Amino acid sequence: MKRHHLALVGTACLIAPLAAACGNSTPTGTQTSLPTTAVVALPLQTSPDWFFPVLASSGYYDTNTQMYSLMYLPLVFFNSQDAVDYSQSLAQKIDTNSNGTVYTIHLNPKWKWSNGHPVTAQDVLFTWNIMKAASGSASNLPWQYGGAGAGGVPADFKSVTALNSHTVQVTLTTPSNQTWFIHNGLGQLVVVPESVWNKYPHNMIQELTWIKSIANAPNNKAYAVIDGPYAFKSWTPNQQWSFVANPKFDGHKGTIKKIIFQYQTSAASEFTALKNGTVQVGYLPAAMWDSRQSLTLDKFWPGYLWGFNMMRLDENPTAQNGLGPAFAQAYVRQALEMGINQQQIINGIYHGNGVIEDGPVPSQPHTVYYDPSIANPPYPYNPAAGKKLLEAHGWTEVNGVMTKNGVKLQFPLIYASGDQSIADTVQLIQQDWAKEGIKITLQSMPFSSLVTTDHGNPAHWDAAYWGAGWTYQPDFYPTGGELFKTGAAADAGGYSSPTMDQLIQKSYLPGTVSQNMQALFQYEAYAVKDVPYLWFPWIANLNESASNLKGVASTFNPIEDLYMPNYWHYTK
Repeated sequence: MKRHHLALVGTACLIAPLAAACGNSTPTGTQTSLPTTAVVALPLQTSPDWFFPVLASSGYYDTNTQMYSLMYLPLVFFNSQDAVDYSQSLAQKIDTNSNGTVYTIHLNPKWKWSNGHPVTAQDVLFTWNIMKAASGSASNLPWQYGGAGAGGVPADFKSVTALNSHTVQVTLTTPSNQTWFIHNGLGQLVVVPESVWNKYPHNMIQELTWIKSIANAPNNKAYAVIDGPYAFKSWTPNQQWSFVANPKFDGHKGTIKKIIFQYQTSAASEFTALKNGTVQVGYLPAAMWDSRQSLTLDKFWPGYLWGFNMMRLDENPTAQNGLGPAFAQAYVRQALEMGINQQQIINGIYHGNGVIEDGPVPSQPHTVYYDPSIANPPYPYNPAAGKKLLEAHGWTEVNGVMTKNGVKLQFPLIYASGDQSIADTVQLIQQDWAKEGIKITLQSMPFSSLVTTDHGNPAHWDAAYWGAGWTYQPDFYPTGGELFKTGAAADAGGYSSPTMDQLIQKSYLPGTVSQNMQALFQYEAYAVKDVPYLWFPWIANLNESASNLKGVASTFNPIEDLYMPNYWHYTK
């Protein structure tokens, strides 16, 4: 969840996607005119809560990303093959030096804010200064930037300067892999107008406090000046959020003039909305797979996002029940992994729409960044072997629970409510872990509360399952620095490994294409072995969209995990 996955399930961010789906009738229009409004179902029980495009760690999931991406353009946009697409980027070219320490970014002069002012280098500098400040460690920092730790933000940035009104130069402290830095460093910048947002130019704490105060107030006038395809229109909290086409947009203008994102209370209600046509873009709940034929006017299109699924463990020393030191041991995590029946989850709960994953880079969608040599899982489902591994390290079963030095492998698992497939998954885990002498209690909560909890006080949770996963935004080059590097902002569980840190750092270094891929694959291999968090199968989004609404599937970007509604259109 990008961030991150709620995926949009991405998403996740630990980044969920906003899973895509749709209904059966047109929301507006007459017999002789085509509709211009589309209603999109949000992931279950999720609401956008941070519209400023520098996300706080607590709001670092894909529903928020989808919202601000309609209003603001990124410095660098990545296409469905994870390559830079300059046609949809503020940058029209990026020059680098041979050792990857200097990046000269040339802005495309065609882009303008909706008030007619050009997007300038000063806007880029201001946005960077916000990111840098929110990535700091000041005790009075109002909020922490969720992307801190990825792409060298902020430690690797030596300077960011404006050479002229449309040229920005970024200098790094050390030589760097150019592809990594463009993807994960520069790729984080989603630019805002400095003239609107620089309210406290001499007091950054006040500035960050003010941004936080209106981060979930998209009707504030600060959000009126945009450069993206859609402007925020209105909202009814926990019901719907609407956007209208920006007439001043300098990119592709489509025929969809209004987008409504609709809150969903349950999988059943979302399915009903698809069936009766009040939602045009949504998702087929896995639990309702056998009823999918009743969505007669929809197009079904499964697809994988650029990410992976996992269960977080709180490895901090102060974790609830004192299990932090235990979870910090790789063998304990490996034993837990051997109690996860990935194939049964895929077949029995998600009707075969998934792939077994045992590492942070997915086999689907296929990219050059997946190392096929690690396709065979090192810790396949085998509860008996998992129990033996614990026993080999001094754990013994006492009254059905593995115990060592007074510490019991007995803890609550918090998980996202509202989706029967997620509930079925954690119930299966509960049964299988019991075979190893690991006892868990299940506690459901809304996704928004779950994210806040497992990013909060480590004393308040032990294990957390989002049910959606993590998608690679903005860490589009999947080196793991945002999640698994010691101290990373999104490392809510406190995982720390000197070896992991060294391998991640090595993947940042410049080299030939072959050398860079070898460094990335070495990181992947260690992540598979060390199990920093527990790996779960990567589930395809069961997307639905109205048959007469074209372009939803073909323009969906699994890398950015974004809908592109300005490329949609209705047909008769």
